[in-house]
Amino acid sequence: MNRPSKTPMTSRKTNWTRKPPTKPPSWMTISKPTEPALNAGEETDDLENEIRVNLVSLGCPKNLVDSEMILGKLGQEGFVLTPDAVEADVIVVNTCGFVESAKEESVNTILEACELKQESETEKKVVVTGCLGQRYGKELSVEIPELDAIVGLGEYDSLGTALKGLFGKTDGELHLQVSDPDKACNAEVGRFRLTPAHYGYLRISEGCDNPCTFCSIPAIRGRFRSKSIEMLEAEARELVASGASELVLISQDTTSYGVDIDGRFQLAELLRRLAAVDGVEWIRLLYAYPAYLTDEMIGAIAELPEVLNYIDIPLQHISDNMLRHMGRRMMETKTRDLLDRMRDRIPALMLRTTFIVGFPGEDDREFGILRDFIRDFEFERMGVFPYSKEEGTPSAEFEGAIPQEVIDARLEELMLLQQEIAFRHNRERVGELTEAIVDSPEEEHDDPSGGAPFKAAISRSYGESPEIDPVVFIVPPGGEPCDEKSPAAMPEGVLELSCEAPTPASPLAGERRTVEIIGSRGYDLIATIVGSGDHERKNAGG
Repeated sequence: MNRPSKTPMTSRKTNWTRKPPTKPPSWMTISKPTEPALNAGEETDDLENEIRVNLVSLGCPKNLVDSEMILGKLGQEGFVLTPDAVEADVIVVNTCGFVESAKEESVNTILEACELKQESETEKKVVVTGCLGQRYGKELSVEIPELDAIVGLGEYDSLGTALKGLFGKTDGELHLQVSDPDKACNAEVGRFRLTPAHYGYLRISEGCDNPCTFCSIPAIRGRFRSKSIEMLEAEARELVASGASELVLISQDTTSYGVDIDGRFQLAELLRRLAAVDGVEWIRLLYAYPAYLTDEMIGAIAELPEVLNYIDIPLQHISDNMLRHMGRRMMETKTRDLLDRMRDRIPALMLRTTFIVGFPGEDDREFGILRDFIRDFEFERMGVFPYSKEEGTPSAEFEGAIPQEVIDARLEELMLLQQEIAFRHNRERVGELTEAIVDSPEEEHDDPSGGAPFKAAISRSYGESPEIDPVVFIVPPGGEPCDEKSPAAMPEGVLELSCEAPTPASPLAGERRTVEIIGSRGYDLIATIVGSGDHERKNAGG
């Protein structure tokens, strides 16, 4: 996340210029995850006549859920799922089309798949799904004629039929199937899990009704539609049955959950119902829209042990002038009041937010207001995006465009400021006892601070969301700092790990341990195990 765009998109055609890959892309040999269990349509030697499908999933967790649903359904329909794009008969690229950098990544991945198709000695098809295909299906079909099919967001139920129809065709005509995305939400069960077994994403709604002037999501994903609580309970039970103890709630706007059903915000009720599902230990809340974060929701987060004291709440800016131009529904005074109430009521709250720099009309004064707010409020987690001019959105027509070099400088300034804040937060957590869930067992890691490689298991506490936040390295007990002097550039309190630490049994992926935070390496924390994982409060440090 938070990658700045490398090349401004001046036109669709310019952005879709063919660029040969500088090295073989990682997805060509293995798709996400690195070691998937092919439990749908197991690969065996006697299935050589079956259609083998490789899928690469790009973009956000919401797109990942789409990928899991696609693979689950294809597996149920008899397709063979393979992590090897070279041996696959079909490569499905599930694209992201949200901002310039995401479009560029999606298009380059499609072109790499097409090159693999051209080099193949056997018949191979390339299919595009996801947000880019939904929004630019016709344009892609013209610009990349090697494509065999483009299937939109609302058409995944018929994807298998479309794939089977590609083989034996002689007319060379591309299959284009894109329709209105405003379809009712169905239960997302039968997924082929791409995350580690111990956590799973639970998408509680689809689409968005917010009038943000910079955002193309409503045009791509449609209007806001909530799933029923009963449907989500069933999905949660299936995730638990497949090994998940952590549910990560996602949507385009989680705090609006339920308002389209009966006019009431129902997120607090949903949290209580999900917390009551047997086997659910952690519930993490992402994509909270600030204007709809009610006191009832804050109370549920504070009171329910299963709901982590962690909220992802994209603010985008803090200057009233910028917020109005962005079409946001909460101005500075109410935003500050909300954040203060959240920190007052929720113990040891971890707040993650994102901001946009370089929005049209953001002068030095507006940027200064944002910079000072970030310095004063000290968010535990923060990302910054450069403004992306999205065609078809109101802001694409705004005057006052900011030069790219100014945008880049502002982004760097804010990220350096946040680095100081994040490192300070890390030092303040030293000595904290907290529960951690292990994402991967012990292996050797490069030292981000330039020191010697070290062995550690990768875990997360309540304060780290999977894939987007730093991690907690669990080192063996006795992993005291090295006697050697720490690098001069290393912030005070950051540990140099012991070069000769004892190596007792390492915790396994999915296990929970109580750990003590003993230091940090850059943005990441270092901890040692002090117990079995039982802890008085699951979602806050002791």
